[in-house]
Amino acid sequence: MPVKVLDSWALIAFFEDEPAAAQVEKLLLQAEAGTHKLLLSVINWGEIYYNTMREVSQEAADRLAINLAGLTIEIVGVDGKNLQLVRQAAIFKATRKLSYADAFAAALAKLRNAELVTGDREFKLVGDEIKIAWLR
Repeated sequence: MPVKVLDSWALIAFFEDEPAAAQVEKLLLQAEAGTHKLLLSVINWGEIYYNTMREVSQEAADRLAINLAGLTIEIVGVDGKNLQLVRQAAIFKATRKLSYADAFAAALAKLRNAELVTGDREFKLVGDEIKIAWLR
C-alpha cells in the first residue's frame, strides 16, 4: 500500500478550509477506503496544535486535536526507539535549513520511502531527496 506523509501545512489548510482543503479531504477519504496509508509526525501534530492555539484559542486547539484523532492518520512518535527519524530530521535541519517541524515531516517521508503531501514551498530544499506531492 502506498504511504503518504502529511505536513502540518496540509492539515492546517484542511481545517481552515483553505483552497487546498478539497485535495486534502480527497486524500483523507482515500485513506479511509484503504487506497493509501497516511502518516503524520507527532512533531507536526504539535505544530498544528500550537498554531491553532496561537491564532484562535486553546479550546479550539483541543477541538482540533479531537478531530485529528478521528481521522485515518497514523501519528508517528519520537522516542528512543525512533532515533533514526530524529537523526534524519537533525541532518535536514543542519544541512537544508528547514524548520525543525518541517525537517521531521521530510525525514519521515525519506525513511518510509513515502510521498510528502504539502503546499509549503520550503520543502523545495529537499526535493532532490524525497518525493513531494504539491498542494495548491
